[in-house]
Amino acid sequence: MSATVSDVVNLIEKIAPFRLAEEWDNPGLQVGNIDWPVKKAWVALDPTPDVVDAACNSKVDLLITHHPLIFNPVKSIDFASPAGSVIHKAAVCGLTVFSAHTNLDSAEGGLNDLLAFRIGLKNTSILRGSGETGKCKFVVYVPAGHEQSVIKSLFETRAGIIGSYTCCSFRSTGKGTFRPGSSARPFIGEIGEISDADEVRIEAVAGKTDIPEVIAHVRKSHPYEKMAYDVYPLCEYDRESGMGRVGELEGKTELYIFAEMIKRKLALKNVKIAGNPRLSVTHAAVCAGSGSGLLKDFFKSGAQVYITGDLRYHDARAAEAEGRGLIDIGHFASEHIIVEELAKRLKVMTKEAGYDILIEACGIEHDPFDVL
Repeated sequence: MSATVSDVVNLIEKIAPFRLAEEWDNPGLQVGNIDWPVKKAWVALDPTPDVVDAACNSKVDLLITHHPLIFNPVKSIDFASPAGSVIHKAAVCGLTVFSAHTNLDSAEGGLNDLLAFRIGLKNTSILRGSGETGKCKFVVYVPAGHEQSVIKSLFETRAGIIGSYTCCSFRSTGKGTFRPGSSARPFIGEIGEISDADEVRIEAVAGKTDIPEVIAHVRKSHPYEKMAYDVYPLCEYDRESGMGRVGELEGKTELYIFAEMIKRKLALKNVKIAGNPRLSVTHAAVCAGSGSGLLKDFFKSGAQVYITGDLRYHDARAAEAEGRGLIDIGHFASEHIIVEELAKRLKVMTKEAGYDILIEACGIEHDPFDVL
C-alpha cells in the first residue's frame, strides 16, 4: 500500500508525541509537503548539506532527522547560506525534511531511555518531568450570541494548539453580573444598576510569550467595553516522559572505571570526566545532547555521576563542589544512537501498517569534533 509523509508522521507521533516537545523547540515539518508520497525514507541526526545531497542522490522522499533544520522564524532564505542551500536542494529534489527532537528525547522508550539502557542503568525514572511548560490557560467571557466572532479571532492567534491539533478550545455557559460606574459605557445594562447577562466562557491553551498578542487580538472582536478575561499559568507533569533519566548501576563501582565502561559500551574514542576518579558510584543520571540545563536536577537526584554532552568548565567546578562526578561523552555520541533504533522501529511499524516504504538509517554522518 502506498503512503504519504502524513502517514509516516502519524507513526512518529505514536513514538514521540509532539506535545512532549519543549516550548523553544521546532519539531515537525521543516521543508516539503505533508501530502507528498513516500517510497523511500532515511533517518539521520542532522539535516546537513552533505546528508541532504546524499538523500537526493539516493532518491529519498522523506528525511527524518533528530535536529530541526529551522529553530527560529525565517526572515529570508539565502540559497548561499548552509540552511538556505538545504532548503533549495530539498525543494528542487522533492525531498521532505521532518524532525522529531525534544519530543523524541522525552518520550517513553525514546532517546534518553535508549541511552540509559545502552549504559546499563536499571530501574530508571525521569530526571526532570514535563513540569512548567511555559503554557497558560486563556479564559475570556463573552455575551451569549457573540461567541463565534470571538472564537474566530482567538484562532487567528497561536492559542488553541495542543500537540498536532489546532483550534482547540472549551466553552461553557453561565450568568455574569456587573454594575456599570458613572463613567462607563456599558454594552448592556444601566449605569449604577446591578445587571446580569447570559455569558459564554471560552478557554484555550496558549504559550506564555503569546498571551499579550492573544489578548490584544481577541479584544478587537469583543463587544464589551472592558473585556473580562483570566490567564492561568499551567504545569504539566507526566511521570512516563520528561528530560533525562536516573537509574541504578548493576553494582557499586568507581567513577574512572564507570567512565571506561561507558567508553567501551558506546564504542567511543574518548570521554571527559570531572570529579574524584575514585568516587563511589551506584546511581547515575543521563541526558542525551546538551545537558547543562539539567545540572541542578542532577544534584537533586541523588545520583553520584551525570552522563551527557557539551558540559562546560563551570559545570565541572560545580560538580566538584557538590562531591559529584561528570562524564561528557559528547553531543553526537549521546544522540546518534537513536538513528539506527528509530529506523528499525519505523520499519516494523510501516510493515504492520501495510505501507510499501523502504526505511534506512543514514550511514554517512560523523562527529564534527575530533581529538588529536
